[in-house]
Amino acid sequence: MNLERLLSFNWEIMAPEFTILIAAILLSLIDLFMPDKASRKPLALLGLAGIIIAIVFGVLQIGDPVSSILMDTYRFDSFALAFKLLFLVATAMILLLAFDFEGESNWAYRGEFYYLLLTALLGAMMMASSADLITLFVGLELLSISSYILAGMRKKNLHSNEAAFKYVVNGGIATAITLFGMSYIYGLTGQTNLYRISEMLADPRVEANGFLVVMAFVMMFVGLSFKISAAPFHMWAPDVYQGSPTPVTTFLSVVSKMAGFTLILKIFLVIFLGSRGWHNEVLLDIQPYIAIIAGLTMIIGNVVALRQRNIKRMFAYSSIAHAGYVLVPFVSLSSIVFKTTWFYLLAYLLMNIGAFAVIQFVTEREKSEDFTAFAGLNKRAPLTAFMMAVFIISLAGLPFTAGFIGKFGIFMSALGTGHYILASVMIATTVVSYVYYFNVLVQIYFRKGIDDRIRPSIGLIIVIVICTVGTLLFGIYPSAALDFFHSGFSMNDLFAPPK
Repeated sequence: MNLERLLSFNWEIMAPEFTILIAAILLSLIDLFMPDKASRKPLALLGLAGIIIAIVFGVLQIGDPVSSILMDTYRFDSFALAFKLLFLVATAMILLLAFDFEGESNWAYRGEFYYLLLTALLGAMMMASSADLITLFVGLELLSISSYILAGMRKKNLHSNEAAFKYVVNGGIATAITLFGMSYIYGLTGQTNLYRISEMLADPRVEANGFLVVMAFVMMFVGLSFKISAAPFHMWAPDVYQGSPTPVTTFLSVVSKMAGFTLILKIFLVIFLGSRGWHNEVLLDIQPYIAIIAGLTMIIGNVVALRQRNIKRMFAYSSIAHAGYVLVPFVSLSSIVFKTTWFYLLAYLLMNIGAFAVIQFVTEREKSEDFTAFAGLNKRAPLTAFMMAVFIISLAGLPFTAGFIGKFGIFMSALGTGHYILASVMIATTVVSYVYYFNVLVQIYFRKGIDDRIRPSIGLIIVIVICTVGTLLFGIYPSAALDFFHSGFSMNDLFAPPK
C-alpha cells in the first residue's frame, strides 16, 4: 500500500481514537521529562482534557453514515459509536477518581497509571470499531496488557503483586483459547473480516465442517467470557479487584466489562445474524448453553457475595452477578437486545462508578476495606451516605433508579421471548442480592462509628454527584437516555454495507 493510497482514506472517522492516542503519547513524554519528585496530578487533567475532546468528536459524529477504512478492518457505525461514548464517559470519571487517589505512600508510579489508562481505553474503542478478527485481537490485547500492568501498579504491595500475577496467567490462558477459536474460523473460511466470514459460512465446504465452526465459536465465547468475568471463568475477579488500586478496580469492573460485552455482541451477531443459511440456526442452538452460563453467573455472583467482608471483594462478586444479568438479552435475542444492553450498561456505569468513588473515599480514610468501615457514615458525611444509598438501591434494582429500569428491560426481554426459567433465576438472585447490599446500608445508618465529620475531595464530589444525578434522572425519566439512543443511533448500521 503506497502513501497516496493511505492518504486517500477517510481518517476523520478515527478522530476520537487519534485524540486518545495523541494524549497518551503526550502524557508519556511529559512524564519522562518531569522531575522525579514533581507531582503527576496535572497529567490526570491533561488526560481528562484529551477524553473530553474525544467525546466532542464522538458527539459530532452522531448521525454520520456507515464507513470503513484500511480494507474494512476499521468500521465506523452507530453500534460502535454508541458504546465508545460509554467507554469515554466512564474513563473520564475514573480519571477524576485517580486524581484524588492517595493509596499507600510507596505508590510512586502515578504518571504511568494515567497513560496506561488511556491506552487501555484505546484498546476498548478499537474493539468496538473493528470489523476484522486481527484488529479485534489487537484491540483486545491492548486493553488486556494495559490492564495487567495497571493491576500491579502498587509494586511493593503483595496483594497488588498477586492480583497482577493471577490476572496475567488467567488472561493469557483466555487469550490463547480465544486465538485458537479464531484460527479455526480462519482455517475454515480463509477470511478474517467478520462480514466475509458471515458470507463464507454459506459455502457448502464450510457447511460440511459445521461442527468445527460451532466448536470454534464456543472457544471464542469461552475466551471472551473471561473478559466479562462470567461463571465459571470468574475466579480471577475477586483477587484482582481486591489487590488493584481502587481506580483500576473501577476501570476493570466497568470499561473492561463493557468492552467484553461489545465484542461478544459484535462477533456473534454480525457473523450469525447477518447472513443466511444453516448457520442461522447455530446461534439458536447454543442459546440454552449461554442461558446456563448466564444463570450460573447470577447465582454464583450473588450467593458468594453474601459471605464477603472485604467491600471490594463483595463488589467483585456483585460485578460477576451483573455480568449474568447483561448476558440475558444476548440469550433472549429480542428486537430490543441493543437498547436493553446499552441502557443497562449506562445504568451500571453510573451506579458502579459512583459506589466505587464512595468506597475509595471511605477505605482511604479508615485504612480498612472491611465493610464495617462504613459504620456511622450517615453521621460523618450525610450527603455522601445518601448518595451511596442511591447507588446501592440502584444496584439492587429497586424503583426510581436507573438500575431498576435496566433490570426491568432485561426481565421483560426474557419474558417476551419465553425464557421463563432465566427470568425466574434473575428475580430470585436479585432478592438474594438485597442481603449483602442492605448490609452496607445497615452499617451506614444503623451502626455507630467514629464521631467526626469528613468530606470527600473535589474530584470525588464531582464524580459522586454526576453519578447520583444520572442514576436518579434515568430511573425517574428513562426516556431522556432512550430517546437519545433512538434518535442518535441506528443499530441496523451494524449489518449495513459501508458507503
